[in-house]
Amino acid sequence: MHWSDYPAGVLWALREHGVPIEKGFSLTIEGDVPLGAGLSSSASIEVATAIAVLGATSFDLQSTKIALLCQRAENAFVGANCGIMDQFVSCFGKQDHAVMIDCRWLEYTLAPIPADARIVICNSMVKHSVAGGEYNTRRAEIEAGAEILRKHRPEIVALRDATVDDLTKWGHEMPATVLKRCRHVVTENARVLAAADAFRAANLTRFGELMGQAHISLRDDFEASCKEIDILVELAGQQPGCFGARLTGGGFGGCTVNLVAAAGVGAFTEAMRAGYLEATGITAEIYTSRASAGAHAITL
Repeated sequence: MHWSDYPAGVLWALREHGVPIEKGFSLTIEGDVPLGAGLSSSASIEVATAIAVLGATSFDLQSTKIALLCQRAENAFVGANCGIMDQFVSCFGKQDHAVMIDCRWLEYTLAPIPADARIVICNSMVKHSVAGGEYNTRRAEIEAGAEILRKHRPEIVALRDATVDDLTKWGHEMPATVLKRCRHVVTENARVLAAADAFRAANLTRFGELMGQAHISLRDDFEASCKEIDILVELAGQQPGCFGARLTGGGFGGCTVNLVAAAGVGAFTEAMRAGYLEATGITAEIYTSRASAGAHAITL
């Protein structure tokens, strides 16, 4: 798998959908999203490619369809069985807001990120790839667990329909590993709803607590973390002004996302870089980021 498979996959998906791409063309791609860091670099390339190509044709597609076709490119062309989240937020992002996505109905709500908080990304420098076997294995385990629950409650189409009580009642029918994966998903769904409420209330302490709980679940139940990521999360928890930290992206390397008080970003960055270097011998890349608008054409 090469990074060029992502734009090539988008062209394949667009043509399959009927977009008239009949002649060759030159496409220049430039970006600053680190590759293999779990920061949705693949989705950013996919959506930017789709919008650029559509802009050169008379074919009009709604943003939701663009996201779905880009997901299809990654699923069917690249071979990574990802969900819709990354492509969707690349289409529908809004500056200074978090996006909560309903993946079943493809609807979303926005939650403003408090002005006195910053999002700081710490790159473990451990390469991540959703096209690897571990990600697809997790997806298969979740689907297997949902199928078992569906035998008792047919209305459980996906794990979003399940509860912790369902897992308590029928989890013994699952392999231990499948139960752990399902427990992560069911509890994480609840945490997402609580986190959106915390952002709306500007309750950064509560949001940070939920981030910590999410990382523990990712580490222990989903088993998608790694030693270096856990070190970054532990170091972040020791820094003044850090509300919370967790693994972000598909896991198995990549980055942590940290919610930090604006006034403390400089000290946080220095302490994290020094502490991680001392603990691992690796120099982390650290980015202070800002939620921005989704992909759109720029008229020069």
